[in-house]
Amino acid sequence: MSAQFSGYSADPRIRWTEWLPWIAAIVFFFLLPGYLSLGARILIFILFALSLDLILGYAGIVTLGHSAFFGLGAYTAGALGAHYGVTDPFAQLAVAAGFSALLGLATGAVILRTRALTLLMLTLAITAILLEIANKWTSMTGGADGLAGVKVDPILGWFRFDLYGKTAFFYCLVMLFIGWWVVRRIIYSPYGAMLTGIRENAARMHAVGAPVYWRLVLIYTISATMAGVAGALLTQVNQFVGLNVLGLEPSGDVLVMLILGGVGRLYGAFIGPVVYLIAQDYLAKQYPEYWFLGIGILLIFVVLFARGGVLGILDNVFARNKKTL
Repeated sequence: MSAQFSGYSADPRIRWTEWLPWIAAIVFFFLLPGYLSLGARILIFILFALSLDLILGYAGIVTLGHSAFFGLGAYTAGALGAHYGVTDPFAQLAVAAGFSALLGLATGAVILRTRALTLLMLTLAITAILLEIANKWTSMTGGADGLAGVKVDPILGWFRFDLYGKTAFFYCLVMLFIGWWVVRRIIYSPYGAMLTGIRENAARMHAVGAPVYWRLVLIYTISATMAGVAGALLTQVNQFVGLNVLGLEPSGDVLVMLILGGVGRLYGAFIGPVVYLIAQDYLAKQYPEYWFLGIGILLIFVVLFARGGVLGILDNVFARNKKTL
């Protein structure tokens, strides 16, 4: 039963429990219309977390620089809408995805030849370089002031982004569904099984003749593409982009989200951002100066008592109930 809930199975068929997040999103839309802007942000970070889980949870690639692709996608969509007159939302997403994929391929081909601390430091260095470029290239990015005046056309010519977040919520939900479908197809494929084998024992996969390096480069590029789309969505929803999309903070945030939900669990990427962003929103309102302390305590609790994140707790509950039955 716990295996069904967490999405673990060799059977690629979609189980009924996997529809629960989408049902919850629809219920959220109708019951909490005043929080749709927060809901859209949560959906964007779920997509961002999914992209990180692909490389961290399934391929074992440890990174603290995933915000490089998120930020590049955000600034690409912003520059298109503010400077180049490309205001179609799908065109902005496509170009942002393309640039992020190119960056992922170029950097992945280099850094994935390294391991451990060297790999970690290179991911940080790439993000730092992009952050400095964004900070100095004020004519394009607005520098420290951010890039305002980003224009985005109504979705399909009909649905305009509004202050209440209705269009943004459904738009992000559809993009997340597409991203989830892609990730799910990957992890339930032979390629996904190979990634798991590489994560567990890369030397053994080499021994059986698997092209380990190129498999890792491919998944790194796919992950970068998804992160770029998530960044572009954030820009389109806010119609503004600032330096906060780059650097260590967003990379650290999305890593914490994954840890809270459960790394390498697929649906941990759904639960973690919900827990983190709702807790952040509540604590920031109640304790504006000390809200990060609350997040830290929550993370320590999960690391000490719930190694598998929230999904790990649920798995244990189902396992105990199964034994009692």
